[in-house]
Amino acid sequence: MSEKGPASYFPSIEKTYGLPVQHWLDIAADQLASGSTHMQVVESLKTEHGLGHGHANAVVAYAKSKRAG
Repeated sequence: MSEKGPASYFPSIEKTYGLPVQHWLDIAADQLASGSTHMQVVESLKTEHGLGHGHANAVVAYAKSKRAG
C-alpha cells in the first residue's frame, strides 16, 4: 500500500535532494517549535535549502501533523 498525503512525496524528496526526509522534517519541526508559521517554514525550506514549493509544503504539513498527534 502506497503512502497517502504528504508522505507520498518522501521518496521523491529523498531522490531529488539526496538527504533522508528526516533531515527536512527535523528542520521543519525545529522551526515550528520556535513559533514559525506553516508558510514561514515553507519559505525557509525553499529559500534557504532549495526545496520546491510542493516538497517544502509536504514536509511542513507532515511535521505539523506529527507535532499535533
